[in-house]
Amino acid sequence: MDPTSQAYEQLIQNFVHWAQGQEDIRLAFVLGSRARTDHPADEWSDLDLAVAARDIRPYLEQAEWVANIGRPRLTFVEAAGDDRPMERRVLFDGGLDVDFALLPLESIHQIALEGADPAAADLFHRGVRMLLDKDGLVPDPAVIAAAWQSPSPPVEAEFQEVVNNFWYHTVWTAKHLRRGELWWAKECCDGHLKGLLRRMLEWHVRARHGPGHDTWLRGRFLEEWADPRAVGALPDIYAHYVEADIWRALSATMDLFRWVGEETGRSLGYSLPKDGIEYSTQLVRRLAER
Repeated sequence: MDPTSQAYEQLIQNFVHWAQGQEDIRLAFVLGSRARTDHPADEWSDLDLAVAARDIRPYLEQAEWVANIGRPRLTFVEAAGDDRPMERRVLFDGGLDVDFALLPLESIHQIALEGADPAAADLFHRGVRMLLDKDGLVPDPAVIAAAWQSPSPPVEAEFQEVVNNFWYHTVWTAKHLRRGELWWAKECCDGHLKGLLRRMLEWHVRARHGPGHDTWLRGRFLEEWADPRAVGALPDIYAHYVEADIWRALSATMDLFRWVGEETGRSLGYSLPKDGIEYSTQLVRRLAER
């Protein structure tokens, strides 16, 4: 075992020793790269720990408890979003970073009684290493993992929402860029538009290669699973903080989304708002030329 992995294992042992003495902590497990065999942890990987407690508020509102696990250098609470749990993130001595996902115990009871939702099933099917289960709530993680199913293709309304959202915000970006709001325009070009592009890239590759084609989570390993033509275009779609370069990146992002969206629509048998796409494209070009 390499020194970094040994250091993380020591943190895990420290955590288990401490958590065993905490009456309200009932369940804990490792997830992510340090629990899976596909794309396992390397020297750059962090440690993801899920902790289920009767009351998670003390672990979110206070930070003193992390000193029982290692020497903290930085810590903060993050609202992860996407229906994911709240996390306390900690940078420990030695550059070891740990994400503590705090789960209400009721959510584990719900899984035990009603079965796993798609997000939990996805998490477990990639690999989970149980550390504590004081009440035997998850006697066999494989049962939860077995509930995992490949993502379903988008319905046509969902597909068109993403397409319309994207092209609407190309005009939005161009207007703010023309006003001289570079920060605001770049945030949309390299943030919001790229998020919609990622979703279309996921639909695109699954539509072409089948729903079992693994697109991971929120762009992880995108360079491996996305269409090679799209991956080859990625260097051109991000901008420097310069007006002319934001215009260039916006145009390149539009070009990439256009053909990916068209191919995805054809594969799924869905229509595209061609008039709206053409109108938005021409309006952005006119704004760029002013």
